Amino acid sequence: MTSSKEKINNIVIVGGGTSGWMTAAALAHQNQSKSIQITLIESSKMGTIGVGEATIPTLRRFYQNLGMTDLEVLKNSAATCKLGIEFIDWHKKDTSFIHPFGIYGQGTPEVAFHHYWLRAKKEGVSTALEQFSLGVQLAKHNKFMLPSNSPESQLEIFDWALHFDAALFAQMMKSNALNNKVSHVDGEIKEVSVDSNNNIQSLTLACGTKIEADLFVDCSGFNSLLLQKAQKTGYEDWSQWLFCDSAVAVQTELTNNPLARTQSIAHHAGWQWKIPLQHRQGNGHVYCSRYIDKLQATETLLNNIDGAVLHEPRHFNFTPGRAKKAWNQNCVAIGLSSGFLEPLESTSIALVQTAIEKLTSLINEGFYNDQIISKFNDATIQEYERVRDFIILHYKLNQREDSEFWVSCQQMAIPDSLQQKLDFYLQTGNIQRLNWEIFGKDSWLAILDGFAVYPEEHDQRANNMKQQYLFDHLTYMQQRISNTVESGQSHGDFLKQHCRYTYE
Repeated sequence: MTSSKEKINNIVIVGGGTSGWMTAAALAHQNQSKSIQITLIESSKMGTIGVGEATIPTLRRFYQNLGMTDLEVLKNSAATCKLGIEFIDWHKKDTSFIHPFGIYGQGTPEVAFHHYWLRAKKEGVSTALEQFSLGVQLAKHNKFMLPSNSPESQLEIFDWALHFDAALFAQMMKSNALNNKVSHVDGEIKEVSVDSNNNIQSLTLACGTKIEADLFVDCSGFNSLLLQKAQKTGYEDWSQWLFCDSAVAVQTELTNNPLARTQSIAHHAGWQWKIPLQHRQGNGHVYCSRYIDKLQATETLLNNIDGAVLHEPRHFNFTPGRAKKAWNQNCVAIGLSSGFLEPLESTSIALVQTAIEKLTSLINEGFYNDQIISKFNDATIQEYERVRDFIILHYKLNQREDSEFWVSCQQMAIPDSLQQKLDFYLQTGNIQRLNWEIFGKDSWLAILDGFAVYPEEHDQRANNMKQQYLFDHLTYMQQRISNTVESGQSHGDFLKQHCRYTYE
């Protein structure tokens, strides 16, 4: 590292795919009034992982900043709309709940809605929390509408994301980047030269070409060609909390109108995803190899899918965790090269996006130094740990007793940061919002409610409202949301209206 300012005249991105081309497009967009040369190196001989097809709403802001519209991305990436994630059999067998992109009910300026709901629950009102979420109710009825730009009340507020074909989305990012003068090199890197200070000096391609840069961005995926293989940065292993270490994925024909939600289905030693696109469905089984072998995991997946299989199952092994430093000297890792957290809450692409946003913000003046590197690394560590804790919560709170895997998840010790946040909620009914946290209060409420975890107390100011007035308003909110859902069109009809694919 260096305390002096290192001027950036050229940046080399290693690796294409979703993370590489998103990085290139964002850097090129920022560079429109500057003269930094941006080059992306990828080998057409290398395939892509292709499992990160579910997103969260922040991605929409990312491509909108590049000048793309929601409908444009829906059409060109074979995407479907996503209102949240349905967790099936996670709490117990034969249970399900939805984590929506949106809020619950309408509170007051002083007191959040869930405190009024908690009070009513104690006083005998049994209406489920999900009844007060427009996002959940739209998802359950497979309806979709675009959110209002000027909602009349909090009851109309919800957000949405996309399920998309990662290869098609990467192609959109690539076209955007190339149109903004990013140079593209198709070549295989044979050698990475590192100096005595662990700075990357140059990359040598198979054809013999040597490429130098002031800043290198490692988007080489699990391979982590620069950050780990060349710089040997080191990795922090989180498998003591996240037991799953393997996955098998397969694409199938789409047999029904696609759901406006991702499905996560708990199995004997892990869980299965179902991600509907316009032209096919993505399926995968994330599992712990200590409790189930590769053959059993594959059979579990194939026995629980719909539609004809389109290719041989693809297998992956991974170690949950993060790089000890995502930015090491003159190399920044973005995407799988900087860490991996299982796709339970669709955070893979979100973490790519936030890393890009941090990078573009910190190098906006065209240089970097020790302070900038430290800021990036500190924020990345916090961000990964916040997501890690949110994912651990899903496993820790389960009440399944049918397998050693799930019982072990219940019994494991959790990180202090998660325990403190959980204790604070149980004692006060409030959820602490931490710096660099992707998931807000209502996301935590969705998971805690889905696992039937409730606090000892609620905000006592919620008691100031007369009981009948409170009960009447809860009924009104529920009915208004129900009416809105009733007036909406089906998700399939929305896609027929706006996209290239149609359904029976």
